[in-house]
Amino acid sequence: MNFRKLAYLLLREAGIGVALVLIIVIFMLVAPNFASPINMMNICTQISINTVIAVGMTFVILLGGIDLSVGSVLALCTIVAGLILTSDTLSPGLAFFLAVVASLAVGALCGLFNGFVCERWKIHSFVVTLGMLNIARGAALQISDSRTLFGFPDIFTNLGAQNVFGLPVIFIMALTLVVIGTIVLNRSVFGRMIYAIGNNEEAVRLSGHRTILYKIAAFVICGGCVGVAGIMYMLRLSMASPILGVGFELNAIAAVVIGGTSMMGGKGSLIGTFLGACIIGVLNNGLLLLGMGDFARQIVTGLIIVAAVIIDTYRNRLLTRIQVSE
Repeated sequence: MNFRKLAYLLLREAGIGVALVLIIVIFMLVAPNFASPINMMNICTQISINTVIAVGMTFVILLGGIDLSVGSVLALCTIVAGLILTSDTLSPGLAFFLAVVASLAVGALCGLFNGFVCERWKIHSFVVTLGMLNIARGAALQISDSRTLFGFPDIFTNLGAQNVFGLPVIFIMALTLVVIGTIVLNRSVFGRMIYAIGNNEEAVRLSGHRTILYKIAAFVICGGCVGVAGIMYMLRLSMASPILGVGFELNAIAAVVIGGTSMMGGKGSLIGTFLGACIIGVLNNGLLLLGMGDFARQIVTGLIIVAAVIIDTYRNRLLTRIQVSE
C-alpha cells in the first residue's frame, strides 16, 4: 500500500478513533476515578441512547437532510409505551411486547410523515421536522395530561438492570443496531442507493430509480431508531415523561457530524457515528468529573461541533486531492 492510499484511509476512517483515544488518555490522567470500572460502565450506559438516535440520524444526513424532531418523538414514543405498560387490563408479558411494538410504530409513523411531506411537497426537512417537533411534543403532553408515568412491570424494569458479558443491556442493544446499520449501508443495494442519492440525486433519478422511496425510507428508519431509543430510555430510568428528550436532536447531530458524516450528504459511516457518540459521552463524563457545570459543558460541546465541521471541510479537500492524484 503506497503512502497516498494509506493517508486516504487514515483521513477517512482512523482520525476520529485516534481523537477518542487521546481524549480518554487525557481524562485518565486529569479526572479522578475516570478509569474506574464503575465509571466506564456509566459511560457505556450514557452513550447508548444517543448512539441509537444518531444511527437513524446518519441515514437522513447521508441524504443531505436533517431531523430536528427526534427529541420530541422520543417523548411521544415513551408516553405511548408507558400508557400500555401501566395498563391494568394487560398481563405484564403482553404489555411489554405491545409497548415495544407501539414505540417502534409511533417512531416509524412520525418518520413516515416527515419523509412523505418533505418529498411530496418538496419542502426542506429542516422545516418539516421542526413542525413535527412541536406536533410530537404537544401530542405527548396531551395524551399524558402532562404527567410522568412510572410503576412499570417487574419484567420490564428487571431487564433494564441486567448486564450481558459485563456490559449494560442497553449498550448491547446500541452496538447491535450499529452493526446492523453498518451491514445495511455497506452490504445492501439500499445502502448503496443512500450514498448515491446523497452524492448526486439527479444522476440516480435519471438512471431510472425512484429516489423518493429511498428518502422516505431513511426518515422511517430514523423514526424507528427513535422508537428503540424510547424503550431503552424507559429501561434505563423506569419512567416516561412528555418533557424528556429536549436537546437530544443536537446531541445526535453532533455525534453524526463529529463522526465524519458530511452535512452535504453522501459521505460518512455508522462506525464514525458511534465513535462520535463515544467522544460526546466521554467529554461530558470527564468534564463532569472535573467539576464543570452543565452550561460550560454545553459550550464545550458546541465548540467541538463547530470544530468538527471545519475539520471535515479540510479533510474532504485533502481526500479529493489524494483521489485526484491517484
